Amino acid sequence: MERNFFVDGAHLSKEALEKKHRLENDPSSRKSHMEYLPGMEQIESDICASVMTQMRSYDYARYTADDVIAALGHDVCSIEDVKALLSPAAEPFLEEMAQRASRETGRQFGNTVYLFTPLYLANYCENYCVYCGFNCYNDIPRKKLSMEQIEREMKVIAGSGMEEILLLTGESRSQSDVAYIGEACRLARRHFRMVGLEIYPVNTDEYRYLHECGADYVTVFMETYDTDRYEALHLLGHKRVWPYRFDAQERALRGGMRGVACSALLGLSDFRKDALASALHAYFLQRKYPHAELSLSCPRLRPILNNRSIRPLDVNEAKLCQILCAYRIFLPFVGITVSSRESGRFRNGIVKIAATKVSAGVSTGIGDHEGKYSGTAAEGTTGGEQFEIDDSRSLGKMYRDIAKEGLQPVLNDYVYV
Repeated sequence: MERNFFVDGAHLSKEALEKKHRLENDPSSRKSHMEYLPGMEQIESDICASVMTQMRSYDYARYTADDVIAALGHDVCSIEDVKALLSPAAEPFLEEMAQRASRETGRQFGNTVYLFTPLYLANYCENYCVYCGFNCYNDIPRKKLSMEQIEREMKVIAGSGMEEILLLTGESRSQSDVAYIGEACRLARRHFRMVGLEIYPVNTDEYRYLHECGADYVTVFMETYDTDRYEALHLLGHKRVWPYRFDAQERALRGGMRGVACSALLGLSDFRKDALASALHAYFLQRKYPHAELSLSCPRLRPILNNRSIRPLDVNEAKLCQILCAYRIFLPFVGITVSSRESGRFRNGIVKIAATKVSAGVSTGIGDHEGKYSGTAAEGTTGGEQFEIDDSRSLGKMYRDIAKEGLQPVLNDYVYV
């Protein structure tokens, strides 16, 4: 019987443990997380400095109830105002924040809620991120879908009525190169009206190629904007390079993508500072690229296979609601996505206040939509999941539940000419 080892909160096989020791003794693993690796494009931009200056100087303990009341009274929410709304002083004002956020959402988006589903193409990964189920040391079944398998999954998803898909991979160029992702985009364009990407960061010319293949927008999780904490959590791989990841959205826009989404994974570090940095990242991008469609996601940590102890640090649902309301008040025009990491009850409530987009029919495993939708999956045919979801509702169930709340579920509102 194969023996597993418990390391850094995860169960590793003997082979994975040996690989871990080899890589950690490689000199490249000791490079600074602020140092670019060969092949990584460096762009000239002032956005990072603007975001980090504000985040590092943010002392949320100094804000008072008077600051929060003043922020809620302003027609236009300033950077100083959103700092107050994200502070502990704003917690007693959650109802007032929710009412203001709901009004802003109604003015900008009416009563619409957009629906999409993710499709994981592969779960091979070359990074060691200690909180992620795909990390290269986690002993999970690995799988990469062929183009035939991808199209079969897409047909199943499209057959449910879904019109927007988000394509995801593990962060492995050797297993899921840009050409492979581009071909998947071409397939997706045959079956869906909107195609998003959540992949490893790439260079501007590669984003341009993927856009030409059919991708509309790019989502990149910054994970945490705290550079010291980022270094501690990302021990190996290209993802370890913090500045290259930060500039990914701007490279995507320069490459022609219509929209980008920013996000921190709440619970990895000080969530108030990460929430502020995420909002400012979108804010400064919008000021520099006013034509771009900006979105924010607000995911919290979830347990992963072989490590159920992973939980968000200090981010309960009330605090998550506070963050989402602050986002809406500060950035009325941005889309806000709440993922299936959150409960159905929470998502049913937040779409009436601040969120404008939710996923449905979700699976974070590889190649199991057909089995999930039809109940015919064969054992051993799917790859391991990235994290555990909380809300597993199908598109039909999600659609009906949203409609019951008096909202209008939308599958797509783009007209291509």
